[in-house]
Amino acid sequence: MPQIAQLAETYSSQIFWLLVFFGFTFFVIGRGMVPRVMATVGERDKQIADDLAAAQAARDKADAEEEAWRERENANRADAQKLVAEAKADAAAKSEKKIAAAQKRLDKKLAEAEQRIAGARSDALAEIETVAAEAAQDIVQRLAGVSVPRPTAEQAVKEAMTHG
Repeated sequence: MPQIAQLAETYSSQIFWLLVFFGFTFFVIGRGMVPRVMATVGERDKQIADDLAAAQAARDKADAEEEAWRERENANRADAQKLVAEAKADAAAKSEKKIAAAQKRLDKKLAEAEQRIAGARSDALAEIETVAAEAAQDIVQRLAGVSVPRPTAEQAVKEAMTHG
């Protein structure tokens, strides 16, 4: 085979060009492109780390703000409950005052009504005694034909009403 016979003659030039090609490739890629790629990867890693740190800082800040908001909300809720309790107490006190005033008015009206009733009762009893005394005088006059004086008839009616 002729290709094998040429191998010895071209062997050294192939090795030379192999070394030149690999050397060129090493210097272009290894010394030129790889550092740039590694720098880009390093920058990207640094950017990712910075972004993660910024995100963590933002999360921490948001958590702190949320905690502050919760504390304010709890304080506001407590204040609102206090105001509601005070309003209820004020309303209850006002209601009690109104009820007490209304009760006083009712008690006063009731006392007045009782006095009017007592007065009407005594007037009615007095009128009944008068009518009964007149009726007794009239009955005695018609039945017995005797005239009974008015004070005697009134005295008899009073005795009959107190015993009867």
